[in-house]
Amino acid sequence: LIVDKTGTLTEGRPAFHSVVAAPGGTEADVLRIAASLDQGSEHPLAQAIVTEARARGLALSTPDTFESSSGIGVRGTVDGQRVVLGNTALMDDERIDWRGLAERAEALRLEGASVMYLAAEGVLVGLIAVADPIKASTPEALDALRASGLRIIMATGDGLTTARAVGARLGIDEVYGEVKPADKNDLVGRLQAEGHIVAMAGDGINDAPALARANVGIAMGTGTDVAMNSAHLTLVKGDLRGIATARSISVATVRNMHQNLVFAFLYNAAGVPIAAGVLYPAFGLLLSPLIAALAMSFSSASVVGNALRLGRKRI
Repeated sequence: LIVDKTGTLTEGRPAFHSVVAAPGGTEADVLRIAASLDQGSEHPLAQAIVTEARARGLALSTPDTFESSSGIGVRGTVDGQRVVLGNTALMDDERIDWRGLAERAEALRLEGASVMYLAAEGVLVGLIAVADPIKASTPEALDALRASGLRIIMATGDGLTTARAVGARLGIDEVYGEVKPADKNDLVGRLQAEGHIVAMAGDGINDAPALARANVGIAMGTGTDVAMNSAHLTLVKGDLRGIATARSISVATVRNMHQNLVFAFLYNAAGVPIAAGVLYPAFGLLLSPLIAALAMSFSSASVVGNALRLGRKRI
């Protein structure tokens, strides 16, 4: 089972954590520029930044241009300046030196916060950290899934340090950070090529390709329509415990189907040869149409009755 972090393991409602300005700058300017750019984004992290800026009474500008790059951040123009906000992959792509704040960023990631660097006109301006609390139901859900024998892997677009910090809290050893949508899709394909049956749980647009490719795609009902349309199963409440419940029901259903096949086979294996006269040469025994009809009725009744037992299964 591959799980996304934001909105799947966590609440999906990130809250502003902190802002750090580069030497010569101010926290207010960093937050104002970042929030101005993020007004064009629907991502939960962006909404947390905009909400904090408005709460502080900062005057936000409308971005002249806006471009989102899935999994790494956003670009645009604010007050005539080219602005980029995102992870180290985006900074490297823009050839911006982010190492001046690397130590501070690492400390924030160790706290489990997601860190975004902000640069304007090719110069690092500061960074913003946003934290997303883990769902109260997540630890219990993961324990139940592990107990059923599932291998749990977390794949997230957040930095590797942040991902590992969250993974450590939840007991997830296999963690992939700074993963782009194509990388999640490739991870699913690689595991399938190794012979694994792969389930993918996610809630965002970034998860859609992997959800569609997985043997079982599981979308959070609290997530995006794109994710739900790409998945095979939607957890309406976005509670991971629903995966354990769905798996339990599926296992019981398949077991019930096998039992029904055995019942049907036994009736037919015994009844059809007798009805065809296999015992007549030796014993002069024939099966009357009435008894044959009753036997078939009992066969159907046993299958239906066994299937109805699923309704009494505790979930």
